[in-house]
Amino acid sequence: MPIELACEALGAGRPVVILHGLFGAGCNWSEVARSLATRYRVYLPDARNHGASPWSDNMSYPKMALDVKVLIERERLQRPMLVGHSMGGKTAMTLALSHPELVGGVAVIDIAPEHYAEQFSTYVTAMRSLDLAAAAAAARRQFREALASSLRPDISQNFLMQNLRRHNERFDWRLNLMATAVCMPDLCAFPEALPHKCYEGPALFLSGEESDYVRKESQARILALFPEAEFGRIPDAGHWVHADQPQALLCGLHDWLSEVHATVTR
Repeated sequence: MPIELACEALGAGRPVVILHGLFGAGCNWSEVARSLATRYRVYLPDARNHGASPWSDNMSYPKMALDVKVLIERERLQRPMLVGHSMGGKTAMTLALSHPELVGGVAVIDIAPEHYAEQFSTYVTAMRSLDLAAAAAAARRQFREALASSLRPDISQNFLMQNLRRHNERFDWRLNLMATAVCMPDLCAFPEALPHKCYEGPALFLSGEESDYVRKESQARILALFPEAEFGRIPDAGHWVHADQPQALLCGLHDWLSEVHATVTR
């Protein structure tokens, strides 16, 4: 059963839907959205089990793609451009492959349509290990220190801490940690059985130069599913490209969106 996603929108023009990654929320993309909103109507949904959206036990990519399909239909969007990072990128690809008639183009940020080794359970374990019920007024700093002691140095505690919310003297997570843990195998994989095996619309695959999520050998798989795919790498950026190099990412997105729209209107 699809979920009605919480969603913010800004700007005016052709529709662009930005899909965030695992542990994130639509607000993570506010800087990118504000820039794109000078020319486009930008939608920032929270994925199921994230942000302000409802929770569910299922987090498969077909289910999350269906959530976005319902959003497109609810907002009466005409073939929006999808921009998806990591988990959001896989969701965008799944929707484009299963319902190509709904999608005007897809920009995928630092992810490929393939299976990845599971590496996020330590995040969930660290977050679940915090004793939120015993929190005091100064607990946010204590939580950050506890996470720092549990995670690799390259993991941003601030990124995970954005999911912590406070109600008076009580804290809780706005992320469904249990469902995330249970569904981790699905989140690390990519669905094989899709009604359409090829999306022939415009596609852009941007990756961080310091990231290994999109390897040279990934391009053959991408081109088999997205034959019109263009590729780009952003210097001095890792997996969280929008945080590492937001301006370089924006240049790539603006150029590609302008090119696609110019082609459509010829």
